[in-house]
Amino acid sequence: MKVNCTALSIIVGVVTTLPVYAQQNLEIAPRAIPVNAGPNDVARFLAGMPVPENSPLAPLMRDTAWQAHATFFEEQFSKLNLRQLQKLHPWQTTYLPECLQPVPVVFYMFSGPDFLYVDQFFPRAAVYVLCGKESLGPPPDPLRIANLSGALGNLENAMKSSLSTTYFITKDMKADLHEQNLNGVVPILYAYMARADKSITNVAFGSLGSSGVFEEAAPGKRGGGILGVRIRYSDNQSENTQTLYYFTTDISDGGIKGTPGFLKFCQRLGTGASFLKSSSYLLFENGFATIRNFVLDHSRTIVQDDSGIPLAYFDPNKWSLRFFGVYLGPIELFKQHYQPRLRELFAQTNPPPLDFGFGYRWNYKEANLIVATRK
Repeated sequence: MKVNCTALSIIVGVVTTLPVYAQQNLEIAPRAIPVNAGPNDVARFLAGMPVPENSPLAPLMRDTAWQAHATFFEEQFSKLNLRQLQKLHPWQTTYLPECLQPVPVVFYMFSGPDFLYVDQFFPRAAVYVLCGKESLGPPPDPLRIANLSGALGNLENAMKSSLSTTYFITKDMKADLHEQNLNGVVPILYAYMARADKSITNVAFGSLGSSGVFEEAAPGKRGGGILGVRIRYSDNQSENTQTLYYFTTDISDGGIKGTPGFLKFCQRLGTGASFLKSSSYLLFENGFATIRNFVLDHSRTIVQDDSGIPLAYFDPNKWSLRFFGVYLGPIELFKQHYQPRLRELFAQTNPPPLDFGFGYRWNYKEANLIVATRK
């Protein structure tokens, strides 16, 4: 399969405009008529990309705050493309072509709003399941933002670490995502999806009950249980339709026991692939055995850095492991999770180098990547 090298490239073309509706009768024109922008227009606007001329958001593109925001993101995504994505795509074609094939579902535990990398590594998944403790936030509505400059600046700050390294800094996100007018992970998901050349077709907020069924919430309501969002979209290059779920939930053993709906939801989706990156080495802890076992039991392929599932949990009778880059051990913050056996395997197998940063080791000369394939 040919890699979509335009993914997350800088999009400058204007989307074909929608039909212009007949002008309102002069008798009713002065009345307040509520106007809502569609989620795809909102995503493009937040990503600093042009919206159709007849979009309700089009006048806001004349605001100097949005223009500065668009310039900032053009620069940041240009750098990201040159530093990471243009190197990742040919590497993937050579070493990881199986991940470019269709897959029914990709589970990305501890992801936060990192649509960027799961889409790059598994571009043809039918369903993506992301989760984290970060809240969804309300549906972003630029038309209701009083301080556009402050809100867009907040979005930039929340995304800055993931654009310049390869991961979100949780403590910074907690501060940045509580901006009153533009908070939660949804604006970040929107921005990354627009920059990945996706067109959002439908967004539904809802929740998971104990049975694990996603139930849409009525307008203005969120429901109980585990809060989540379902985003349906199409890839503008392949025209494939895809679905992304994000849930705010605790996937520790205690969290799953208390609110089992998320794991039941995932179990309904069957077996696919898993992606683990910059996951704070939580799967090394005894308190995360349930989700660790789920990933091992419901994945045919696992792509991760060394912060994912520890080497000791991969049964050599069930899994084949491939290594890439170099293993220098965890960064200082997680140094207690050093794996001597993993260091030996990297030394023995002379892995192919990585041309891009991955995980906490965002300098490509220090990064590691591990691919586990079920036998």
